[in-house]
Amino acid sequence: MSIDSFRGKYAFLSNFYLSPFTIENREYKTVERFFQSCKTEDFEEQEKIRNSKSPAEAKKLGKKVKLRDDWELVKVTFMYLGLLCKFEQNKDLAKKLIDTGDLELIEGNNWNDTYWGVCNGNGKNILGKLLMTIRNKLILEEKN
Repeated sequence: MSIDSFRGKYAFLSNFYLSPFTIENREYKTVERFFQSCKTEDFEEQEKIRNSKSPAEAKKLGKKVKLRDDWELVKVTFMYLGLLCKFEQNKDLAKKLIDTGDLELIEGNNWNDTYWGVCNGNGKNILGKLLMTIRNKLILEEKN
């Protein structure tokens, strides 16, 4: 069994979900804003994305920044960091994630994202795998 859509009951799994967290004294309203701001080393561009009016706007702005040279090497690490902070700093969301049990989490989409998710049955589902890794970490911490 799996959860193959981060909408409705499982919208909290989406990077667009309002889930404020703080990293290095900077608050981000969503993982999407954090992730997109990490694409650049330009502080002004980072702040513009961080303070964007919506996650969709943050995503749009992230497509226009000057990408950091090592982006392809570090993007999964930044995604993991944002997700980890989201769930560690929002205990209600951590509980919801833990409550998904051992279900496979699949970021199903219709916008052809086959890296972070799955579209038409194809994709690496990196986002889903990171969420399952964090879920396992949270479950282990809960037991100790």
